[in-house]
Amino acid sequence: MKPSSLALSSACLALGLAVPLAAQEAAKKPDPNIEATKRPLAILEKAAWTELFNGKDLTGWKPTEGYKVVDGVLVCEKGAKNLYTEKEYSDFALSFEFKFEDGGNNGIGIRVPDGGHAASEGMEIQVLDHNSKRYQGEAEIDGKKHKVSWLKPWQYHGSIYGIYPAKTGYLKGPGEWNQQTIVAIEDHIMVILNGAVIVDAFLEDITPVDGAEHKGMKNKSGHIMLSGHSDPMEFRGFKVADLTASKPVLEGAQDNTPPAGFSALFNGKDLSGWKGLAHNNATERRALTGDALKEAQSKADQVMKDHWRVENGVLIYDGKGASLCTAKDYGDFEFYCDWKIPPGADSGIYLRGTPQVQIWDPWDPRKKDGTLPVDAKEWVEQYKNGRNLGSGSLWNNKRAKNLPLVLADKPPGEWNTFLMRMVGDKVSIWLNGKLVVDRTELENYWDKEGKLPLPRADQIELQHHGSELYFKNLYIRELPY
Repeated sequence: MKPSSLALSSACLALGLAVPLAAQEAAKKPDPNIEATKRPLAILEKAAWTELFNGKDLTGWKPTEGYKVVDGVLVCEKGAKNLYTEKEYSDFALSFEFKFEDGGNNGIGIRVPDGGHAASEGMEIQVLDHNSKRYQGEAEIDGKKHKVSWLKPWQYHGSIYGIYPAKTGYLKGPGEWNQQTIVAIEDHIMVILNGAVIVDAFLEDITPVDGAEHKGMKNKSGHIMLSGHSDPMEFRGFKVADLTASKPVLEGAQDNTPPAGFSALFNGKDLSGWKGLAHNNATERRALTGDALKEAQSKADQVMKDHWRVENGVLIYDGKGASLCTAKDYGDFEFYCDWKIPPGADSGIYLRGTPQVQIWDPWDPRKKDGTLPVDAKEWVEQYKNGRNLGSGSLWNNKRAKNLPLVLADKPPGEWNTFLMRMVGDKVSIWLNGKLVVDRTELENYWDKEGKLPLPRADQIELQHHGSELYFKNLYIRELPY
């Protein structure tokens, strides 16, 4: 063998050894679609689930032609069409298992009107054995035969039919049980298949991939539906968690005692679960690591202890320190907050570390320099600062709406109640039972160029603005995301 051939063989041998090692390293990397399920599934473990199929009969479903129950399994017979829940659902999580024969085709309709078509008048989450030869063919390209599928991307299993394609590679074959969870909260649709996120979409941010009009994308509620396509299929374990927006005001509740489904952020006794503000700029705070973070947080915690206290079940701020922050980060959630301020005070609530849901005294006539308006012109100019329109606004928004819909404040010295509901980058806010912000984008205040999205999760902050403040009844319900 020539030296050059020997060198080439050695190189090939080395390359041959390197490839398996590289493959082994790649195999060690976690699957991001599987990792993405950990948070939503952990949140859903705490949800209140209700049985949607009792395993005995079709109570709660209509019409029942073509469907039957066999040994605890809901069987869709050959030729069967649609099966609706009697009840309608708005925001929810649906969990179930399904099994198909080779090439089986069905769908899960969500927010479907009574008697409506799932894919056009509601939304249809595709259920399909897309790996079947029934949907495969061959094509000759440049003289070579290639396997092809005649399915469009938005027809593969788990896709929002015609609207958004699902990721593939997680579907089990014919005769095997698959586990699936569908989450629908406002415009957020998530599909989890066999432990992997295959759809994670915000409807208001996308255009249907098939180019058609899908009126069902705008539905707020509707029936859940088995969209039969005449193919036999089996289902079991249907259960649903109702994630509809909570009542804006809790009535007759004991202070600092969370309602069902919520956790207390404030225990009414001490500052457990809270921390000081490590840096006034959230972008720079997030960049802190190691010893720098420990030092900054230690100093901030001392400031917190010096200026925040608990008396008679009320969280009190003396007006001389800094904002108070949750020790945990939150993404999508519902948040109750009771607050009270003295006359002329100013505060707010930061969501995901971002300013801010405004709190201030709408009856305070003072100008920024502390003096009072001397005439009608000055009063009008002062009115433009927004304070006189009421609390609850997203005051730091530059593009999206930043003013409250109505003035709903109680006079200074009286307790007010917020319910804030955050889904994606949209916020809805109720103040004392009145809707003051309706699914408005919360902009990323810290990105001055307007290019970066809102952080997906971060701390909640009770804002320091140089005023005495009072808080109680701080409850949170995390929503899956």
